[in-house]
Amino acid sequence: MKAHQGKGQVLKSLGLYVIVFNMARTLRVEFPGALYYLCTQGNNKQNIFDDDRDRELFLEVLAGVVEKYHWICHAFCLMENHYILLIETPDGNLSLGMRQLNGVYTQTYNKTHNKTGHLFQGRFSSLVVEKETFLLKVCRETVLAPVRSKEVNHPRAWRWSSFPATIGMAKPPDFLNTDWILGRFGENIKDARHGFTEFIVKGIDEEPPWGSVRGRILLGSDAFIDRIKVFLEGKESVEEYPLAERFATRPTLEALFKGVTNKEERNRQLYAAHVTCGYSLKEIGRFLGIHYSTVSKALKKQPGSPS
Repeated sequence: MKAHQGKGQVLKSLGLYVIVFNMARTLRVEFPGALYYLCTQGNNKQNIFDDDRDRELFLEVLAGVVEKYHWICHAFCLMENHYILLIETPDGNLSLGMRQLNGVYTQTYNKTHNKTGHLFQGRFSSLVVEKETFLLKVCRETVLAPVRSKEVNHPRAWRWSSFPATIGMAKPPDFLNTDWILGRFGENIKDARHGFTEFIVKGIDEEPPWGSVRGRILLGSDAFIDRIKVFLEGKESVEEYPLAERFATRPTLEALFKGVTNKEERNRQLYAAHVTCGYSLKEIGRFLGIHYSTVSKALKKQPGSPS
């Protein structure tokens, strides 16, 4: 697996762009109505599906979890060593449902294949997504996973994603909700499916939206980030969480230094950038085009700054 440089800790595996968090403890943002892009990988990158029976089993377990926890599943894709889900949680119960999903599937998989131990690698990855702005784009990346990984040339050729069911090629599983997505492309079902297909295929040559990820856990507009700040209150001081995640709703450096026209104003903003918002000296220096030691010296001269 090769690192792909950019925001959001985006990794490129076999051509597939996936948001991956391998932290000891990842900050979970849970609230009623939250929409998530989820990814779970096999332990040590091992396969989590040995054959089609395993994939069918997983979808059966997923159907039970969606029903029990009142989830809304907008899209899914099952690859060999990981799966991707686009899930909405009206009751704000993501962790409960994921524990059930991964736990039950692991137990059944191990029993079927006479294996023991962990099937999945650590904790699942979750990205909170703004529905109106990014759901369609993230759905596109979900069903394009087999194309990105060079498994197929067109998403309709991959049986184990929600794409065939969404465009009417296959019978939709009971847990899959296509109403919202197809509704963005028209009221007539035929026209909607055609529009959705064109949208997906067009995305093959477009950049994924991961460059807009904030703090490795949020994908949305500034207004969206402001609305969900309340769900991150008090997390800034919990050092068990990665710093970038604790400060996911902080203003960008562009916003913090916007309108600054001289060195005196710039230096005053260093306190907000470093102390209040948690940006490192190197991050600030890189943004301003100066050495981090210069940032440190200027910061020490500001009232209230740490020594």
